[in-house]
Amino acid sequence: MVAAQSQQPYASLATRWKATLVPFIKCESHARWSPLAVSRQLLSLIIHTFVQAGGAVDLVIDETLERRWGAQISKRGHYRDSALSSRKQSVSSPGLRWIVMAVVVTLPWTTQQWALPFFCVLATTSNVSQRLGKRHKTVGMWAHQMVSVVRRWLPNVPIKLMGDTAYSILELGLHCVTQHITLIAPFRLDSVIHQLPELRTSSTVGRPRVVGKRLPSLEHVLHDPKTMWQCITLDWYGEGKREVEICTATALWYRFGCSPLPIRWVLTRDPGGKRPPKSLFSTDQAQTPEQIIMDFMRAMELRKHL
Repeated sequence: MVAAQSQQPYASLATRWKATLVPFIKCESHARWSPLAVSRQLLSLIIHTFVQAGGAVDLVIDETLERRWGAQISKRGHYRDSALSSRKQSVSSPGLRWIVMAVVVTLPWTTQQWALPFFCVLATTSNVSQRLGKRHKTVGMWAHQMVSVVRRWLPNVPIKLMGDTAYSILELGLHCVTQHITLIAPFRLDSVIHQLPELRTSSTVGRPRVVGKRLPSLEHVLHDPKTMWQCITLDWYGEGKREVEICTATALWYRFGCSPLPIRWVLTRDPGGKRPPKSLFSTDQAQTPEQIIMDFMRAMELRKHL
């Protein structure tokens, strides 16, 4: 009897809350409204509230899985479930995969940074796109389009975009450069990098070279005993101060059929050998390696908010 009486206030509260949400649910399902217009207004509100006037806007991009079941969900697919998977076992779950873009802000009541989502698109598998009769777009293609939309919304604002391995794409980096957006993402150790092409003289004949001499891959740099490492101390993913050895340089990331992308790459390793080495790149060659590492670590810590 006591338990039943104690549950009555909560049941009444849930009923009132459900009644309050009914008008909003009907509005979203029946009214004509534009998700892009809502995203633009939300981005404007976030920037005017939490971003300093004239300051740069830091964005993070990542995918999130909405677990859904039902025969009427036409765009449902099977994707790797990061919440249920581990390094030894990969688990897939049915649902909808959303690509989410968020603004990195510091709220007034805390020193911790937060990622406030404002823009998301639905990314389907190739089988689902084929069944629906639509042209398939990869995660990189959707990110390419989202970058263009955000730049159109913020034409004169410095923007920095950070993502994980899924966004370590040469074409995406080239597009970010044309949109005057800095892209920071992991860099494959076997990526092909080159020097700048030599300057042409009056006696040089033939077509101008796109890139210069090919440089050793980061895999070779990592295991080369002649590599010069610099030891720095960083706040490692909020776990306290850690010593990290880094090596950095500028280069041209190139693949046949694409234009060369000027980048600054950073290779990190643990002096104690307890953690695997990591490599990052930034399309802003003027960034310091410490800034690139801190920006990427901040993005990885904020992925739980997306």
